[in-house]
Amino acid sequence: MADTTSAADGTRPRKIIAGADGFGADLKDALVSQLRSLNIEVEDLGTSDYYSVGAEVGRRVSAASDSGTRGLVACGTGVGVGIFANKFPGVYAATCLTAADALNARSINNCNVLAVSGMSTTKDSAVEILNAWLDTPFKSPCPASNFKPWEDNLSCFLDNSMTEMPKIGKNELNFDNSCSICCLVKNRELNPLEIIPGGSMKIVRETPTSAIVRFKAGSVEPAHHHTFGHDLVVMEGRKSVWNLSKGERFDLGVGDYLFTPAGDVHRVKYYEDTEFFIKWDGHWDIFFDEDLETAKSEIDKVCVFVNNDE
Repeated sequence: MADTTSAADGTRPRKIIAGADGFGADLKDALVSQLRSLNIEVEDLGTSDYYSVGAEVGRRVSAASDSGTRGLVACGTGVGVGIFANKFPGVYAATCLTAADALNARSINNCNVLAVSGMSTTKDSAVEILNAWLDTPFKSPCPASNFKPWEDNLSCFLDNSMTEMPKIGKNELNFDNSCSICCLVKNRELNPLEIIPGGSMKIVRETPTSAIVRFKAGSVEPAHHHTFGHDLVVMEGRKSVWNLSKGERFDLGVGDYLFTPAGDVHRVKYYEDTEFFIKWDGHWDIFFDEDLETAKSEIDKVCVFVNNDE
């Protein structure tokens, strides 16, 4: 029978969003099994880069409408995933190597994302850490309080910290609400793409490759394909992508995401100066399936991009 201790009083979360990198995957899987044995709903995001999975868990916990949703992240040290999860408002991720760490993190910081180390923590120890984190309410007696109730002045401090912490830095820094990807490319010089007129690119990571790409309004990418699939997010402008292999068209604007599988032949048209972040699963390459004039002719035959407000 599943353990229901502390579940009735609302201490335990209703849902956990979990993810890990390759170094933390086994530990994450063990803790997901433990959570499910406790009848706690788990959304398992699987395995990805530590920065990607940490950020995605943080984003989803931040977007949750109530405190009943928490996060679980694991990487080699438990530090990187926690750092990226903490980039999102209302997320309090803590790396816990012992059950005492988990008690303190919950009691003092109302920690809502548990980060664990796949290289330093055994599965049995991780289960102890997880259970302590699940069953410890905010402001409960913990090792930091010598297991005694918090004094009134400290209890008031902890209450205020939940509203004050998100404000730290806002008065000292000039926030322009730019996204992290935009900040990544700020002040970087992009190199012209000689093989495609109007395009320029800056590689920010090699294999798997990440890059910032810009195209001038009116530019066309002739039909082509890549050895590896790629993800992209539009940061500025608008474009259309025709996946010729699948007979699909995608009209993309700011904030839109598209994945193109490896080998799929696709053609692109840019209606405005457009900038996007792109990530290939491996190295970057390109193989053309038509010339530029053919591409322009084919695009002229189809309908133009229509604004959403028209």
